[in-house]
Amino acid sequence: MRYGDTVVLVTATAAKDPREGIDFFPLTVDYEEKQYAVGKIPGGFIKREGRATAQATLSARLTDRPIRPLFPKGWKNEIHVVATVLSVEKDNTPDVNAIIGASVALGISDIPFAGPVAAVIVGMVDGQLIINPTEEQFHKTDLHMAVAGTKDAIMMVEGEAKELPEATMRDAIFFAHEEIKKIVAFQETIIAAVGLPKVEFIPPAVDADMEKAVKEYATPIFEQAVKNPDKKSRETQMDESNKEIREYFAEIYPEAGKQVAGILDKTLKAVVRKMAIEDGDRVDGRKLDEIRTVTCEVGFLPRTHGSALFTRGQTQVLSITTLGALSEEQRLDGLGIERTKRYIHHYNFPPYSTGETKPMRGPGRREIGHGMLAERALMAVIPSEEEFPYTIRVVSEVLESNGSSSMGSVCGSTMSLMHAGVPIKAPVSGIAMGLVKEENGFAILSDIQGIEDALGDMDFKLAGTENGVTALQMDIKITGVNREIVEAALKQAKAGRMFIMGKMMEAINKPNEELSPFAPQMLRMQIDTDKIREVIGPGGKTIHKIVDETGCKIDIEDDGSLFIMATDQEAAQKARFYIESIVAEVEVGKVYMGTVKRIMEFGAFVEIIPGVLGTSGKEGLVHISQLAEDRVNQVKDVVDIGDKIEVKVTEIDRQGRVNLSRKAVLKAAKQNQA
Repeated sequence: MRYGDTVVLVTATAAKDPREGIDFFPLTVDYEEKQYAVGKIPGGFIKREGRATAQATLSARLTDRPIRPLFPKGWKNEIHVVATVLSVEKDNTPDVNAIIGASVALGISDIPFAGPVAAVIVGMVDGQLIINPTEEQFHKTDLHMAVAGTKDAIMMVEGEAKELPEATMRDAIFFAHEEIKKIVAFQETIIAAVGLPKVEFIPPAVDADMEKAVKEYATPIFEQAVKNPDKKSRETQMDESNKEIREYFAEIYPEAGKQVAGILDKTLKAVVRKMAIEDGDRVDGRKLDEIRTVTCEVGFLPRTHGSALFTRGQTQVLSITTLGALSEEQRLDGLGIERTKRYIHHYNFPPYSTGETKPMRGPGRREIGHGMLAERALMAVIPSEEEFPYTIRVVSEVLESNGSSSMGSVCGSTMSLMHAGVPIKAPVSGIAMGLVKEENGFAILSDIQGIEDALGDMDFKLAGTENGVTALQMDIKITGVNREIVEAALKQAKAGRMFIMGKMMEAINKPNEELSPFAPQMLRMQIDTDKIREVIGPGGKTIHKIVDETGCKIDIEDDGSLFIMATDQEAAQKARFYIESIVAEVEVGKVYMGTVKRIMEFGAFVEIIPGVLGTSGKEGLVHISQLAEDRVNQVKDVVDIGDKIEVKVTEIDRQGRVNLSRKAVLKAAKQNQA
């Protein structure tokens, strides 16, 4: 797949036979970033690519999500899609190419696939929507959104915006769809020319009499068991109901345990969906647009820089903010445009949050994806480096999860940032929406919980401020959604989002004016770029001495911006004094209190700006004729080494030598007395 000078190799491979005993569709998508694609050699001791970067993981997810629903239900043969980035032109992003390449690879293969599917990036510069923005446009755009779909419907949306109205987001999605239709048509010509005949796949037949009997027996039991607002109690009741039904049919169909289990899954799904579509009701008794109980608390942790606890129903997220020096920003070692970032959001989803036990081995694809979604949601309101010269890290710890912990992270992190004193431009709240779509209509569900996500047709997450959308993610589990559904979801999401925002504002409605006493305090200075070398010193010797002496962190940028960071204000002021002393320039006409350092027959050398930490100070010569108002025979008659005297700078000659006068200071003092 080539777009401009960006080249991605995409392959699709299927196992010949299904894996025995599995009850899920085994699709794996890998996205391989090769450093040679951008003319780089990997860093470190091992000069080859290692584990996938966060961006590679996100790109793999981006490809996985729109193709996953397009495989036949019941397919159990393992499928592996690999996208290998071979060449990158910065104006043309490779991750969208991977989606199109995956579609073509699957399309020309013998693997059953209901594609083609295509994708584009939508940007917005100067109010105009554009397709696949260039690098220059990327830095100007108010919108960056990946949209994927078939020729008939939208399959996936992922992106961020700078507080754009819901109507603009809707228009952007369907603006993208018009371009997607063209790319799909192009793929169809390739598939028609070289595509292989598809493997015939017939889902395992289910005994019609068995299916009818199980459904009739299980439906009233499930209808009773599923209506419970408490997740744990509901799951316990559902497990007991399942066990009762299976034991009952084990005697009738002793050799058909798996088939009975499959029918029970379909029956439960039908029960939950019927409640939403026909009754406008949900498993926990809420109406379709009703939000669960929301509670918020800030300052939950005593020693962190900022913290907030957000609870919505049985989903609870603790978000913690940490402030650091600009030098602590994250360096990105991927193939993208951005090289560093100073706002970092991490999301942790431990197994105990869903009552499970399993090994904890670092963040998986889900954690990385949810963390990036929350990061995108808040990026639009994070203050610039000039406004707030800190690196900002927020970590969201999911303590309990029953639906949309990622949007809980957005809400908790907004409050945590404000509690930390980060001057965000506006608070951001988020909500997850669901969809149940049948032939007789559809229902949009606000604030979905776990069972509704699992048994529904869409997971639609939207975050934003009062003024507009900042992030949006939509995953479809059916063969796509149309404009009517997208419009309804956006409208209902805004109402729910603003309800949640109101609850957040009751806990904290603006950023704290002062930082936590445990947060590093920032002193900002501007020095002449010619003085940077003096502050750093040979081999970094001088700046290391200042850091060792004061305990401060010091960052210097190429434009002379200098940042001193310390938890102790006295230490910060001490570091500032050292730096000011090093960079200070002697000014003609200014009076200094100096120290006599050397005495010669013709005058005294006086240090007017003292040296610090082993650096040499700045001194000048007081000629014998300028030591006093009267004639001086010997310099030692007036001053001695170590004396402190006031002197005025009268001249700096072409060689940079400084001439001083004590006589001028004495005359001025006498005149003032008169």
